[in-house]
Amino acid sequence: NRFKDKRVNDIWLVDFYAPWCGYCKKLEPIWNEVGLELKISGSPVRVGKMDATAYSGMSSEFGVRGYPTIKLLKGDLAYNYKGPRTKDDIIEFANRVAGPAVRSLPSKEMFEHMLKRHNVLFVYVGGESPLKEKYNDVASELIVYTHFFSALEQVFPESLTLPELPAVVVFKDGGYFTYDEYEDASLSSWVNRERFQGYLQIDGFTLYELGETGKLVAIAVIDEKDPTEESDRYKNQDFQFGHMDGNDYINSLIMGEVAVPSVIILNTSNEQYFLPSEAVGTMEQLVHFIKSVLNGSAQAYGGDGFIQRIKRIAFDAKSTITSVFRSSPLLGCFLFGLPLGVISLMCYGICTAESDYGSDDTDALKRLTDEEDEDEEEEQEREQSAELEGPEEDELEGEEGAEKDPAEKKTD
Repeated sequence: NRFKDKRVNDIWLVDFYAPWCGYCKKLEPIWNEVGLELKISGSPVRVGKMDATAYSGMSSEFGVRGYPTIKLLKGDLAYNYKGPRTKDDIIEFANRVAGPAVRSLPSKEMFEHMLKRHNVLFVYVGGESPLKEKYNDVASELIVYTHFFSALEQVFPESLTLPELPAVVVFKDGGYFTYDEYEDASLSSWVNRERFQGYLQIDGFTLYELGETGKLVAIAVIDEKDPTEESDRYKNQDFQFGHMDGNDYINSLIMGEVAVPSVIILNTSNEQYFLPSEAVGTMEQLVHFIKSVLNGSAQAYGGDGFIQRIKRIAFDAKSTITSVFRSSPLLGCFLFGLPLGVISLMCYGICTAESDYGSDDTDALKRLTDEEDEDEEEEQEREQSAELEGPEEDELEGEEGAEKDPAEKKTD
């Protein structure tokens, strides 16, 4: 309650975790280093962590749906961190979001310094305009991903020429590209596509973000501990190129097995993926594979169909159960063993009750049948007795009538 009331006066970087979560345990030592680094550097960002299972009200208020969840709380705003869980990346995120959404570049020296420091940066060039208002709104929305600056045309080197002002420019991969309102659609979509380098190291978080660009993602799955030849770097409007260390994440994504090293192309728009029919060992083979994907001749796997979704649900459930048992076997036994035990007892009780009820009905029916048989036998005995007694009575009456005189008969 104290944190809820006073957090608006400070900038907080909070880790929402669960005690049983294996990923949360891996993050803990990194999180301690983040807090120490920000404190030593004099950053205004305060670092904390909260057990989301114990304080479910607070976690629900901030929209926590998975563990661990990292959020930067700045006034009434809450920014989600979706990058790699490394110390440097988390600190860079905290310092970037804690400051203003758009920073000014007052000189050429500052521009060159930022260009060397950041792999990708966006710059608005010009004075007040409707484009600047759009740029500020996009910066407030996407500050969690990249850096936004504003500058006058004089801070750029003479070799850099812009077609018109005002303009929005992105600097990356040793060059620059200008936003075109007519060809690039909305400014937000353009920034979201261009915030990635042409070639980069890809992990689960980066791949998730690349899904919003609609690009095909060509990934070289390699083992960084045992590198082969240096990867060739490409740039293409239809493709995002990169490499990934190890195949664990890719295996879970496609619910299959990918060899190391190998190449895989993912279609982030429909969750399909493509694998080469043979090992890619030369530039020509790689180009042929890419062209086969573009012209539709390569076989597509996966997708977002109904059957694939059912497989995904089953695979995720299996992975979750396995993760829980690996991280905490006792907790796993309790979470899954107790409900199974209760269900087993209920089933046993239902089956036993039905069996007893059925045996009682059988006994009652048998007793009723025996009673009916006894009644029938008694009825038959009475009828037989009546048949035997009937003629004797008639004979006795006849004999008595013969012995009587006429006067007695008359009296009778």
